[in-house]
Amino acid sequence: MSETLIPTEVRRVDVGDAEIHTEITGDGPDLFLVAGLGGRGAFWTKQVQFFARLFRVITFDHRGCGESTPDKVVYGAEHMADDVLALMDAMQIERANLIGHSTGGAIGQHIALKAPQRLEKLVLSCSWAGPDTYLTELFRTRREILISCGPLAYLTIGTYLAMPSRHLQPQMKSARAFMEERLAAFPGLEVELSRINAVYTHDLRSRLHQIAVPTFCIGAMDDQLTPPGFTEEMARLIPGAEKHLADHGGHFCPMVVPDVYNPRVLEFLKN
Repeated sequence: MSETLIPTEVRRVDVGDAEIHTEITGDGPDLFLVAGLGGRGAFWTKQVQFFARLFRVITFDHRGCGESTPDKVVYGAEHMADDVLALMDAMQIERANLIGHSTGGAIGQHIALKAPQRLEKLVLSCSWAGPDTYLTELFRTRREILISCGPLAYLTIGTYLAMPSRHLQPQMKSARAFMEERLAAFPGLEVELSRINAVYTHDLRSRLHQIAVPTFCIGAMDDQLTPPGFTEEMARLIPGAEKHLADHGGHFCPMVVPDVYNPRVLEFLKN
């Protein structure tokens, strides 16, 4: 018999120049789940109910993405971090735990440096401290695919890179049907290019030693977008940071191996 689902409250929260689609599930200490480049709270489908047993889980669509105000570009990861702080202010949340995946981890790094008093604990999930040649060339290529070949090719190659083949192949009975939902959620060329630029320009490598918030760095050994060396580097640079690398799961390991990912993150948040 399956567990009863914890109900979710949906709000639109005004952060000044945008309204942010926000979903709140559960009760307890506040826990923000911050999505990556795609910017949609729906990324955390395999986490919300699990963590809502102990936390008030808050997911949201980034500005310009999903159900939030459309056509809103971003001006780097720090701008995106300011949105999270504005969201916390509007919801009257003084302090919270935060799990940031990929670009969401870049957002979390900025918050930890800019407003450490707002964070209880920080989880950096498949994220990075700053670019190297591998990451720069990868996202330069993805940008060129988007501009030259269009959103469908861009989203298709991104999906292939983000998920292990043994997880992805069984789902793709029809490539077009599989990509329809992703294509429908595409935020538009200008917005997406601004978000790719936020990835390009994120570099806090020289400042991570200043982070004093308890931090856990988690990734996967087969991540092709942010390889495990990035997770190891963050854990090395942040004083006292803990680290875990899953054997497999790819860049989307929260989605692919939640049975590994969720308990390990929960262990950190509870201790």
